[in-house]
Amino acid sequence: MPEQDEAPSDGFTAEERAAMKERAAELRAEGRKGAKKADGLQAVLDKIAEMAPEDRALAERVHVTVSATAPDLVPRTWYGMPAYANADGKIVVFFQDAGKFGYRYSTLGFQESANLDDGDLWPVSYALTRWSPAVERRVVELVTAAVT
Repeated sequence: MPEQDEAPSDGFTAEERAAMKERAAELRAEGRKGAKKADGLQAVLDKIAEMAPEDRALAERVHVTVSATAPDLVPRTWYGMPAYANADGKIVVFFQDAGKFGYRYSTLGFQESANLDDGDLWPVSYALTRWSPAVERRVVELVTAAVT
């Protein structure tokens, strides 16, 4: 059994993959608006699938966590990165894999529409090197604040 600060990062489970495919089919069945959402979801999943294994595992966990925490955010790509937009179509949160620009770490970033304001200075980008329950809790906190 993993220690408390460790979590498997093997990527999506078979059940998660099946659920995402079912959701994309449901969205397409809703018509034009649903098809657009389904296309955005598929584009995000395709981008994640193209990533190096370490980045892909992180991106998959971010996707599951953001989708569960803020189901009203719509997945889509943004500058070739997995991103999640609000009802106005503005990006709230995005994931940049380390391989995108040859960085040593992946990044979880928040855009201007995220409600993270805290005085005159606050972080809007976080280095992400490993997934753990502690990291997941922090991502949930950030995403919850961003959409509140």
